[in-house]
Amino acid sequence: MRRITRALGAALLLAAAADGVAEDQFKLLVLAMPGKYHYEYIPIARDSLERMARLHAFELTYTNKPQVFEGDLTQYAAVMFLNTPGEELNAAQRAKFEAYMRGGGNAIVVHRAAITPPNDWVWYEKMVGRSVGPHPKLQTGVVTVVDQNFPATFGLPARWIWSDEFYVTTNPYQVKIDTVLSVDESSYDTTKIWPGQTVKGMGKDHPIAWHHRHEQGRVFVTTLGHNGEMYRDPQYLNHLLGGIYWSATGLGQKR
Repeated sequence: MRRITRALGAALLLAAAADGVAEDQFKLLVLAMPGKYHYEYIPIARDSLERMARLHAFELTYTNKPQVFEGDLTQYAAVMFLNTPGEELNAAQRAKFEAYMRGGGNAIVVHRAAITPPNDWVWYEKMVGRSVGPHPKLQTGVVTVVDQNFPATFGLPARWIWSDEFYVTTNPYQVKIDTVLSVDESSYDTTKIWPGQTVKGMGKDHPIAWHHRHEQGRVFVTTLGHNGEMYRDPQYLNHLLGGIYWSATGLGQKR
């Protein structure tokens, strides 16, 4: 009788343990390579994204090696370029990523990853949806929510005080985007830049986060995220999570 009781108890414990293990909902690949102005963010972002993955039950592959693009990308629901532009990929790796997007893969582009040399990889420029030119120095400004029905704005105030490099962009390939966040140019100095350079604002229509479709995939772009401490900020991380969630699943938009 005792043996039967012990066996039953062990079976119940195993069942409870199995129920307590959350199954990963999807896999996310993050490419984060150090650059001249963006390197200190890497361990901070990794720690925050790993915590996010555990909390929200998705699997995270975080790497600084572009060779990962030579492997099987189809296992990933989305690929994030985290402060790492597409120019870091060689021709073969670029071809693999293009095939991934044509097959229904999805992408997330964060801050520096939106900047790529003109005509270096036009396909990637079109995927980003905008081209980044000279931009003002990091300043405090007012970010405004344009699409309150998109997951990357959930939890953000309608007017959000934030300090960042507010990128100035152009649209040379006439790509249609859906703006998620904009910035109020009256809240900072649009001309404040380094000696020898000039810049001007974009006016009322100044998108700093957006989404659109490219090939067969979803693309979320946020130009916010310049320095390391931002990747500890709960509101910024919620903004990033909303973009990850939508890109990987296509869910969350309020219709």
